[in-house]
Amino acid sequence: MKSIQIGLTLPQGWLDEFPSKNPNEQFLFSKSVALYAEKLGYDAGYVYDHFIPYYGNNSNGPFFEAYTLLSAIASATRKLRIGQVVTCNSYRHPSLLAKMTSTLDAISNGRLEFGIGAGWFEEEYISYGYKFDSAMSRIEQLDESLTIIKKMWKNEKSSFKGKHYSIKNAICSPKPMQNPHPPIMVGGAGNKLMEVVAKHATRYNHPFGTPEVLEEKINLLKTKCKKLKREQDKIENSVLLRVLVGKDDDEVKKIISGLKKKNESITEFILRSKDSIALGTPDEVAEHLNLYQKIGINYLIINFVGLSKSLEMLSTFSRQVVPLLK
Repeated sequence: MKSIQIGLTLPQGWLDEFPSKNPNEQFLFSKSVALYAEKLGYDAGYVYDHFIPYYGNNSNGPFFEAYTLLSAIASATRKLRIGQVVTCNSYRHPSLLAKMTSTLDAISNGRLEFGIGAGWFEEEYISYGYKFDSAMSRIEQLDESLTIIKKMWKNEKSSFKGKHYSIKNAICSPKPMQNPHPPIMVGGAGNKLMEVVAKHATRYNHPFGTPEVLEEKINLLKTKCKKLKREQDKIENSVLLRVLVGKDDDEVKKIISGLKKKNESITEFILRSKDSIALGTPDEVAEHLNLYQKIGINYLIINFVGLSKSLEMLSTFSRQVVPLLK
């Protein structure tokens, strides 16, 4: 069986708390998480591509822009791979994304994990002045976008004319350092999206899904790959999950209690979605995560809950949970 790979989301303002209200100190906290994760041997650090937080009445809270934050993290780290869960295709023209991602791959010395999806957060679209097209249109746009990005990563000059996007003799230099290109992780849950996954992705990511739901998606992906005559085993399967782990029951209760005192709305939002959180002692968390490995998922992206209270959760997970994953 393929060995497990572990990524984590870096503190950014999306269902997580900062230990300070000072913006620079907030960034330094996110940076410290990335550096500690690198030291502990985590494979990658990821950020969400949103502009506003998504919980309760705290939409005015701090939230760091994805690519700006990743550029800073890339310069601070040496081994940790960096990526997005996932880039919202609608927020940047694909030609710009090709330039941004190839630049980021150069800055990081070939450590980019390119995550992208069709977009979903309608409130955010409207707030920032983006047109929120139908799901079908957004998926068509994603398909064209990935076609353009891959062309620009590869060719000296690239042209494309589609239903939604067009480019003419577009130049992307420097090229990505990774050969043939950075990993392409397409994230989302829609059935139609799976056609784009089968066509373009090297990894599929499902956000916060149960093992039962993911097994259905993986089987659907097999069908889509067969239709395109693409080998399904060329596409890695991954999942984005929340984790709250303590050394024992008392520590778990202490972390939850501390979260409730600081922000009740975040805690309620997280804990009411028990299917999408692995919560408990190392044994309990490992038992939950092993359900995903049983269906062929060997890449986990962990959104740790409660890091602002103690970074030792990263150590507890890497030293006491990971060895229990089969």
